[in-house]
Amino acid sequence: MEIKRSGSQPSIPGPADWFTGTVRIDPLFPATDSARAAGNSVTFEPGARTAWHTHPLGQILIVTAGCGRAQYWGGPIEEIRPGDVIRFAPGEKHWHGAAPTTAMTHIAIQEQLDGKAVEWMEKVSEDQCREG
Repeated sequence: MEIKRSGSQPSIPGPADWFTGTVRIDPLFPATDSARAAGNSVTFEPGARTAWHTHPLGQILIVTAGCGRAQYWGGPIEEIRPGDVIRFAPGEKHWHGAAPTTAMTHIAIQEQLDGKAVEWMEKVSEDQCREG
């Protein structure tokens, strides 16, 4: 058994290449040799969001606080709230982040395929955020 105590792993800022706005990533559990799933708690300040991206084996988000938005390529922007569980299919291009005036935190779980869990793409424009 392994216990990762709350606060025992340092927070890291969301890299500017992958995010717009202020984002904090708190590691929960890494992928290992015997388990390819990893999880992070991610907090987005108001208006902050990911760039467009895909996951080779999909992704699950569990919203824990605040109000956010999520969208898959070609689909409408969906409002997401605490308790919502969002599943993106393998290879589905998408983004997610906070609402314009409210922060949002979610747990993100994704699996690695051949050592890679995500492919980052272009940033989501302000117009894309508003229009959907």
